[in-house]
Amino acid sequence: MGLLAQCEELFETPDLYEVLGVAREASEAEVRRGYYRVSLLVHPDRAREDRNATEKFQVLGRVYSVLSDVEQRAVYDEQGAVTLADILEFEKKYRGSEEEMQDVSQLYLQHEGDMDAITASALCCSQEDEPRLARLIQGAIDAGELPAFRAFTHESDRKKRARQQKADEERREAEEAQKEMGAEAEDSLVQALKQRQKSRELGFESFLSDLEAKYSKKGGKAGAGKRGKK
Repeated sequence: MGLLAQCEELFETPDLYEVLGVAREASEAEVRRGYYRVSLLVHPDRAREDRNATEKFQVLGRVYSVLSDVEQRAVYDEQGAVTLADILEFEKKYRGSEEEMQDVSQLYLQHEGDMDAITASALCCSQEDEPRLARLIQGAIDAGELPAFRAFTHESDRKKRARQQKADEERREAEEAQKEMGAEAEDSLVQALKQRQKSRELGFESFLSDLEAKYSKKGGKAGAGKRGKK
């Protein structure tokens, strides 16, 4: 039985927001508070007379995991579904779309070129996507559509290494979680993380080196673009 069907059966609504008692536009903090509030009511230790309390508590955790995850919540908001197939289809349509370009541009301006913040906030983004997003941003800078923030054009090696280390840690955590689940073979998530890390090692450093070389020739004036540097 799918998550929405379980919510209908246990909470009398297939709407994940209604399960937590929050509005669709609820902030991350409001979603978290809604989860804590409802979880206290359905916790097996408190709702001992409810024979479905344990199942409700488990389903509630799944609801929270969807609404607290940016990508899964976006898929649910757009399609009203949260299956793996839905998420993969959303990613397929989103990557390379005009919507993605607008979102990336907005994040670039909001975070003034900080790739740590951009990649952490961007939808459907992983280490594998970094060089592609960086090229989208660079293309917009060259076209005068975005300013050339120094945080982007002169990102330090230490920040690049830190981002790579974080990806390595996430890969290890995924592998450890897989072992704890007792599965014999690696699932698609672990394989995807490994492939993304490999892609980054092969292509991302080369791209950033080229970018640094390009701007270092301009005497530190960081390619201000037609709109200037903020």
